[in-house]
Amino acid sequence: MTAVIEVRTEPEDIPKTPPSLAVRGIAVIASITAVVMTATAGRYDYFGDELYFLSAGRRLDYTYADQGVIVPMLAWIADQLAPGSVTVLRLPSVLMCVGAVIVAGLIAYELRGNHRVQMLAAAAYALSGLAANQVVLSTFSFDATLTAVITWLLIRWVRTRQDWLIVVAGLVAALDMQVKWMIPIVWACLGLAVIVCGPREVLRRPALWVATGILAASLIPILYWQSQHNWPQLAMGSVIGAEQDATGYGPIGFLPQFPILAGIMGTLLLVIGLWAAFKQESLRPYRFIPVALIIMTVFVMITHGRPYYPGGLFPAVFAFGAVGFWQYDRKRWMTLSVIPIAAASVLTTVVTLTVIPLSPEWRSQADNALDLGLKTAFFGNTNWALMVAAVNDGYATLTPEEKAAAVIVAQGYPQAGAVEQFGRKYGLPATYSPSRGFGFFGPPPNSATSVVYVGLDTAEADLRSRFTEVERIVHLDDPMGTPGIDRMTAVWVCKGPKQQWSTMWDTMTTLYFDLGLWRDPNTTTRPTH
Repeated sequence: MTAVIEVRTEPEDIPKTPPSLAVRGIAVIASITAVVMTATAGRYDYFGDELYFLSAGRRLDYTYADQGVIVPMLAWIADQLAPGSVTVLRLPSVLMCVGAVIVAGLIAYELRGNHRVQMLAAAAYALSGLAANQVVLSTFSFDATLTAVITWLLIRWVRTRQDWLIVVAGLVAALDMQVKWMIPIVWACLGLAVIVCGPREVLRRPALWVATGILAASLIPILYWQSQHNWPQLAMGSVIGAEQDATGYGPIGFLPQFPILAGIMGTLLLVIGLWAAFKQESLRPYRFIPVALIIMTVFVMITHGRPYYPGGLFPAVFAFGAVGFWQYDRKRWMTLSVIPIAAASVLTTVVTLTVIPLSPEWRSQADNALDLGLKTAFFGNTNWALMVAAVNDGYATLTPEEKAAAVIVAQGYPQAGAVEQFGRKYGLPATYSPSRGFGFFGPPPNSATSVVYVGLDTAEADLRSRFTEVERIVHLDDPMGTPGIDRMTAVWVCKGPKQQWSTMWDTMTTLYFDLGLWRDPNTTTRPTH
């Protein structure tokens, strides 16, 4: 990256005609990103959501309780091609990350940035925390890139006034709806930004309303499913907000996450981009994009959402920052500062991708949700196989007759996904969980009279209220472990359900995910929530 930097002090005017696209430069950055991200994709074991997506993929449906069909479908395909391969599972996310790098460069090109500007924007995304996190298979991995594509199409429309670009943006938004249900909010924020600062001409274009209609039509099957299942997505908002507050990432802790997500270079470009959008004349027609980022950030903060929700707008604002920096009447030291900033960004990324996750010997005990979040980020989730082996130990205690009418029930959806993924070699029976989206896969059959239950070791009182016989078989409690995996985790064999499963399931299903860190050492009962 530093080899292409030319020391200069005069601002560079944006030419009247667009410069050529830096095909080779962007391709090199994208290729390096693809190689590095693929080579390091398997450094973490499965995350809980990834295990859930694998389970959802085994139960393909047109939509789910908390996301669309695309990610579970890709998880299923990956597991068919390479069963048990974390790297192959994450390849679609790697491609999305590479796509976002390319889109950042394309947006800089649309803003009439030269080759160095385009490469700077692309490199900023490649070296961001968003890119490092995007490699994990998640709805965010796809949503971020598809949102970036929408911003690119809208920026290109402003420059060319080709209305078909708006229709394509609507198609991309409809595709994003099959991934994550954040895109209507992004679309609304972009629309509000256009109303505030233009170009208001787009509001009079039929293409915009065609695009909006396409997006609205894509919601119909999702809304129908939600209406048939008591609108679980509406309830998830408050659940996520409570989780964010518990981890310390509520409204107060929201903005400090931005520098981590943007990276060193990206943070500087975010600041410059927000400034340049209002101060530099060439960027004024496109300033609705940074304004949309501001509006969405405020909205997500107020609603206690995840800090990465606005991340799909970052590639565009990185491009604004790259153009703004190159146009600015900067001093010599400002130009020279790009070299150490680039070097620090590269070093940070290399360390993140090679040193993390840290050695398990360095783990400390997590005493609250914030500690657990940091521990997961620096060490990942480990010992899934140990937990599943404990489940098999419980299953082995059953007689052949009991095994014929047995099921596995996991308290949390990550545990259920782990049992399905790691338990195939044991020949375990069908797995169920009342947790979040997994609960909507349905209850065990009423013929199931024996249950191997895995969950937090505080669950016994609840189990005794539901079954005539409850026996704890295994207890995993490594002080340095993760609650629900190898700490505060137990396996019970339960027999004689006191109600039909079809009835009992309604009182078991929950969107709340118990981290297990509230435990009072003087009690073993679960708090009311």
